[in-house]
Amino acid sequence: MGILKRFGDIMSANINALLDKCENPEKMIDQTLRNLESDLGKVKAETASVMADATTAKRKLDECNEEIDKMQKYAEKALLAGNEADAKAFLEKKQQLVSKQTSLSESYNAAQANADKMRQMHDKLEKDIASLNERRDAIKAKMAVAKTQEHMNKMTSSFDGAANSMAAFDKWEAKADKMLDEANAMSELNSKEDSVDALAAKYDVPETSAVDDELAALKAKMGL
Repeated sequence: MGILKRFGDIMSANINALLDKCENPEKMIDQTLRNLESDLGKVKAETASVMADATTAKRKLDECNEEIDKMQKYAEKALLAGNEADAKAFLEKKQQLVSKQTSLSESYNAAQANADKMRQMHDKLEKDIASLNERRDAIKAKMAVAKTQEHMNKMTSSFDGAANSMAAFDKWEAKADKMLDEANAMSELNSKEDSVDALAAKYDVPETSAVDDELAALKAKMGL
């Protein structure tokens, strides 16, 4: 009855709760079902064997009971026939069968108890597997939704990062615009100063010396 010890926890455990202990239900559910179906095959084979043992024990007990009844009837017939010695022989055989009956009854009761346990175990495991099969698609659908949500969360994080980058670019662009405006303003100021200087130059006529005036008069007198 090693099978009873090996699968005894099946009777007390809630198989559906196994999924709650899995870190990855989607990955583990198929493996869990494969393991349980393998266990079911072993339990089924052992259950059939134990049930066969119970049937055999019951048949032997029934045969013994029939022999006891038969010896009882033979003893009664022998007495009716006036043959007390034969009746005594039949009763002695009956006593031997009664002793055997006790042993056969104990064997049958034990075999039937084991068969009942195995059948109960088999039926529960079969029911749990059917329940898990019904839940499998729902669980996988939930996992698919969870994965999609996780992917969306990652994409949202990426969009947030892109938004931050855009804000940084806007800041840098504003700084560049300011620098350009300052350079243009400085250029404009410089150009105004240059124009004023050029205009003043028109009125900066150098004064002539007395020698230059006398030289000019002499050249005019000589017709030069």
